[in-house]
Amino acid sequence: MKKIQLGTSGLRVPAIAVGCMRMDRLTKTEAETVIKTALDQGANFFDHADVYGGGACEEIFADAIGMDSNVRESMFLQSKCGIRKGQFDFSKEHILSSVEGILKRLRTDYLDVLLLHRPDALVEPQEVAEAFDQLANSGKVRHFGVSNQNPMQIQLLKKHVKQPIVANQLQLSITHATMISQGINVNMLNESAVNRDGSILDFCRLHDITIQPWSPFQYGFFEGVFLDNAKFPELNKTIDAIADRYNVANTTVALAWLLRHPAEMQPVTGTMNVQRLQDCAKAADIDLTREEWYDIYRAAGNVLP
Repeated sequence: MKKIQLGTSGLRVPAIAVGCMRMDRLTKTEAETVIKTALDQGANFFDHADVYGGGACEEIFADAIGMDSNVRESMFLQSKCGIRKGQFDFSKEHILSSVEGILKRLRTDYLDVLLLHRPDALVEPQEVAEAFDQLANSGKVRHFGVSNQNPMQIQLLKKHVKQPIVANQLQLSITHATMISQGINVNMLNESAVNRDGSILDFCRLHDITIQPWSPFQYGFFEGVFLDNAKFPELNKTIDAIADRYNVANTTVALAWLLRHPAEMQPVTGTMNVQRLQDCAKAADIDLTREEWYDIYRAAGNVLP
């Protein structure tokens, strides 16, 4: 699979990450099949979070793959912390205890990447910096990032945090593309011109932070997928025509749309279906033309000024 540079980490990682949020719905055998299918496709970057399945997703993952030192070195492991029931928590104590739990469940001594999971309104950047220093110095976390943060929130962290922020997970799909649309509609009076995120796309590109789009097939906030959805007839007609042209599935084209963007994003898939996972992996080999990219963009209802 095509490799990309993960921020300033020095890591060369697969262009597509495998999200494990739904792994707790699988049996051990099913989970093993999904993980091995991903590895066979060259998709050896796995994204976790301590809240996925209440920690069960990480446990099932480690058990299914038979985690040991040899297996561990064949993959990249990323996890997230900071979400607690009814609140967010970026306190030093919570970050450190969360990582201990993650490492125990994944049966590993270290994470390649740790992300702060959604912004905490009560964050004290000095505490985050102390936690990151302790985790980095102990070797328990090698690289750090954030999730769903805007430029000023990242800048506030960077005032105290010494380690580079290498990734930012953000919701992005063909039907949830506000961070792209506002850049196209600069100085316009339409809805698409509203800057909701402080130009986070350009900020991440300027600061070499890899954007990891989550929910790449969703519309709204987990309202459903747009593929094969009667609510999006023109979009599916356009995607299907392009899919026929490349002899691939519509899933492949939808993910290739994100990969075509020059920001070199790393989309995070969420499927536990082996065939769809294989279709996702094929997207790394598809290079949509400029015309195809814009055809899909417009077919989703996005208007060019």
